[in-house]
Amino acid sequence: METDEGWVLLRPLTPNDLWTPSLMKSTETTTAECSESQPLKITFDGPAEHWTDAIPIGNGRLGAMIWGGVNCELIQLNEDTLWTGIPDCYTDQDAPKALSEVRHLVDDGKYSEATEAAALLFDKPAQVYQLLGDLKIEFDQSHLAFAKETYYRELDLDTATALVKYSLGDVEFTREYFSSNPDQVIVTKISGSKPGSLSFVVSLDSKLEHHSHVSGTNRIIMEGSCPGRRVPPKVNKDNNPKGIGFSAVLDLQISDGRGVIHVLDGNRLKVQGTDWAILFLAASSSFDGPFTNPLDSKKDPIAESLGTIKSIRSLSYSEICARHLDDYQNLFHRVYLQLSKSSKSIIRKESFEGSEKNNVSTAQRVKSFEVDEDPSLVALLFQFGRYLLISSSRPGTQVANLQGIWNKDLQPKWDSAPHLNINLEMNYWPSLPCNLSECQEPLFDFITSLSINGSKTAKVNYEAGGWVVHNKSDIWAKPSADRGGVVWAIWQMGGAWISTHLWEHYQYTLDIDFLRNKAYPLMEGCAKFLLDWLIEGCHTYLETNPSTSPEHEFTAPDGKTASISYSSTMDIAIIREVFSALVSAAKVLDKTKDALVQKVYEAYPRLPPTKISRDGSIMEWAEDFKDPDVHHRHLSHLFGLFPGHSVSLEETPDLCKAAECTILKRGEDGPGWSTTWKTCLWARLQNCENAYRMVRHLITLVDPDQEVAFEGGLYANLFAAHPPFQIDANFGFTAAIAEMLVQSTMKDLYLLPALPRDIWGNGCVKGLKTRGNITVNICWEEGELFEVGLWSEDQNSVKDLHYRGTTISANILSGRIYTYNRQLECVDSNAIFSEADVVSVCEVSLFMLMIMTFSQ
Repeated sequence: METDEGWVLLRPLTPNDLWTPSLMKSTETTTAECSESQPLKITFDGPAEHWTDAIPIGNGRLGAMIWGGVNCELIQLNEDTLWTGIPDCYTDQDAPKALSEVRHLVDDGKYSEATEAAALLFDKPAQVYQLLGDLKIEFDQSHLAFAKETYYRELDLDTATALVKYSLGDVEFTREYFSSNPDQVIVTKISGSKPGSLSFVVSLDSKLEHHSHVSGTNRIIMEGSCPGRRVPPKVNKDNNPKGIGFSAVLDLQISDGRGVIHVLDGNRLKVQGTDWAILFLAASSSFDGPFTNPLDSKKDPIAESLGTIKSIRSLSYSEICARHLDDYQNLFHRVYLQLSKSSKSIIRKESFEGSEKNNVSTAQRVKSFEVDEDPSLVALLFQFGRYLLISSSRPGTQVANLQGIWNKDLQPKWDSAPHLNINLEMNYWPSLPCNLSECQEPLFDFITSLSINGSKTAKVNYEAGGWVVHNKSDIWAKPSADRGGVVWAIWQMGGAWISTHLWEHYQYTLDIDFLRNKAYPLMEGCAKFLLDWLIEGCHTYLETNPSTSPEHEFTAPDGKTASISYSSTMDIAIIREVFSALVSAAKVLDKTKDALVQKVYEAYPRLPPTKISRDGSIMEWAEDFKDPDVHHRHLSHLFGLFPGHSVSLEETPDLCKAAECTILKRGEDGPGWSTTWKTCLWARLQNCENAYRMVRHLITLVDPDQEVAFEGGLYANLFAAHPPFQIDANFGFTAAIAEMLVQSTMKDLYLLPALPRDIWGNGCVKGLKTRGNITVNICWEEGELFEVGLWSEDQNSVKDLHYRGTTISANILSGRIYTYNRQLECVDSNAIFSEADVVSVCEVSLFMLMIMTFSQ
């Protein structure tokens, strides 16, 4: 990457740099690929008119939405620890009595009455994610006369930077934005092409209780607090607990020797006649963990924010930018995806838009996808999901919530809270296969906090060991049942589902220390609760009671609508997954003789089997109840197929056939996350046609002024719609594309299992991860496998490679790159980073450096 000072950043070499398939060396194929290639940029031809037109940037903790206005720029700010509330008690001494009543009603077949009685298991509602505030940059009215044809706005996924450009007369104005993880600041650089052409007024504001003032001559400080309760009560202020405090510090720098800064009204800064200006925004809060009351916090938000600004004082803009790029690209550049149509298709469509294709906005590309089915848009959306995960979940941050970290409202839809019956898990589906395992760390920190609170809830509410979490949580690690509808709130499997991510993380990374010290103790606690939660049923099976299939109702035999019964298919599938993972982990850690593991061994065969209903679909509940909404958005009863592993084409073909019937029965319609879950399910069934149909179904442009709830689609900035915006579908989409290209178990690796060969005729994916910590590169030509590259950096492994009926056993030694041809014959095996390879790659880098240097 060339900086504004002419530097070229050379990132560390990876095996991906050294693996170049012969397909990509073909002049003919490369030309065909390039004709379809698109930069990884989301582009706009005008300022944002809606929040979902704005550009999201983030460093995991600090987020911003860039509107790109001409006479007034609005940058909406978020900090991931700003929530209402304080630590609370999540237990209810009366819950065991209520639980007993519900169980008796279920045993008597009074499901509607059990549903009503289950409301006594409610706890208080979860808290609400808040916004930080707005950074406003106001230009004079003359900017309204800008040349509209010169306006351009983009998000560059390759560099995690946003850009706005437009011309006013003979002056071009440029703004650059990024959120730096290494330096923990949001950076905005504004410049004009003529000396002294830049003037503006800048201020900070917030919808939260706050005040701001100018400090010195070039700094604005804003401080305030979140409500200490979910809805601020209209009572004496002394009775309202103090919530999380926050600060934001804006530091302004302008070009040396030209331009002046004035203070306006004590809280705004006015810049006149400068060449350029750089704005550094730091923010902090008093949040000191989910168990510390903000009133008792030792954190000083203002001191922390000022300390952040001070820490970058000696760094130039180029150095801060370089540090940002090095940090971000170390993650983002791990995976490369190129998708294009077949060469014949490209030749036939050579006249399609031609060079104009690079100039259309991304919204126009989404709108035209129904006609052109541009594969490069799919690749862009895939990488956008990886960008969003890097930008909203980093080690040390909070988990990505319902909107990642981006929120504009005091009362966002569904509180912007993590929902554990699909949202939170789907947020992290792409982290492992798409080579971003570090981005999962906030999830494991969150699980740890939930297990602490959840153990109290399990003990008091359910008289059980271990720990439990329900459907919805918040920054205070709320584990108890939310207050709301029984149909979604009474669900004791949230902790069990997220605990499956612990074992998955080990399977992908083979990090034995993580398994031993972090994952296994949490898995043990989860299994303890499940063993106590299971009760003797009337058919010799162990049962869960009460039980729901998340957010879905059934018609009971008496004709009444209900949601509470026993042993829903999802309950049992999750428990089966947890028990299987615990046993597997115990084998790795030599703990198979532990008493808990022995109890799991005994309980596992007593779990009810997955059943097939009269119409051939997977039965959603323990009994074949009538379904009043066959097109319901949730696919909970297919958990065993995906993301679980108890249903598979090899082991349970009859259940796979029933699963196919189930997805068809559900239909194609539904919110974005439902669409991407269906994509994953079809991919796991290796049904490329239906998987691609769901891909196509998601890529539909949503008009924010006429959006329809539960219809899915994409907004102009590629945020996925429920509607409204809900980020899980973006993450689910990325995971689904990876699942279409590569699937794995600890012993098997399936190549291109659900590739839509007629649509993505040519392509290459580099850097995907599989279970067993294998990195995979695949190239294909005209819908057929061309070449595969595999390597493991620190583990020897034996994998069965599968491709369209052909299976071979691959012995993969650590430190070597193995290349296989279309017949799965090993045609090459090279040591990773041999001296010759390093010299070769370095020579290329130095050559490029020389070219860039001489071209200046």
